[in-house]
Amino acid sequence: MNKFIFSAFADEIDPNLDVQMDVLDEHGIKFIEMRGVNGKNLTQHSLDEVKEIKKKLDSRGFKLSSVGSPIGKIMITDDFEPHLDLFKHTVEIAKILNVNYIRIFSFFIPEGEDPLKYRDEVIKRMKQFVEIAEEAGIILLHENEKDIYGDTPERCLDLFKTINSENLKAVFDPANFVQCNVPSNIEAFEMLKDYVVYLHIKDALFSDHSVVPAGYGDGKIKEILTELYNSGFEGFLSLEPHLANFVGFADLEPNSKIDNMPDGGPKHFAIAFDALRKVLEEIGVDVQ
Repeated sequence: MNKFIFSAFADEIDPNLDVQMDVLDEHGIKFIEMRGVNGKNLTQHSLDEVKEIKKKLDSRGFKLSSVGSPIGKIMITDDFEPHLDLFKHTVEIAKILNVNYIRIFSFFIPEGEDPLKYRDEVIKRMKQFVEIAEEAGIILLHENEKDIYGDTPERCLDLFKTINSENLKAVFDPANFVQCNVPSNIEAFEMLKDYVVYLHIKDALFSDHSVVPAGYGDGKIKEILTELYNSGFEGFLSLEPHLANFVGFADLEPNSKIDNMPDGGPKHFAIAFDALRKVLEEIGVDVQ
């Protein structure tokens, strides 16, 4: 196994699964972190529809790295039972698609309120997710997302230490910590690295929180990937570039043939993948 395995949020390329796979094939990527497919979120598909998706993936030699679910992306004050039912449905989807990971969040906190006020309820709900995941043999990947309980490294660490389960791990998203004004992604990574098994690859600027290609922002992606590479890390780097509104690539890379591609999802993805490739080559990774 390669130390770094490429995956992607392919719905940023196109809603259609066939187009997603066509573009990923061009870049030699055979894993998808499936969030949106054929016009709706994967978790909104029936199990019969998921079986048809699985057939398409199998026919093209694709697998999922993770279910990019919206689980935990509701207000902590919202009714939990319907969301728990959605989580149980998502677990069944993961089983059909033969994927070990489900991406989750730790609930939005009411604006202006102290997240610690809701800590006990967050822990209670997260424990219910984890108990179901343990029974199913699924690993939940908590993403550090703006405005949820776990949007700082300290509160992420609180979740992992308090719940203390091998079925709850971290997906580290450098851009999200920048957008939460976390002072140092290096310190954040050092704090959480014992729990990190998966990375989202997108970068961002402190100045205006805009998303930029990997290595062009303040996320310290090169430094983090260097440490992972040197430590023998084996896991997924999942491209989530969010570059639909990114401008200025021609100024950053004036000689790139990518700039001549027509605007759209495939071009944005090519920009993102080329930036990641450049970072990896700089740290000595052989990118085929």
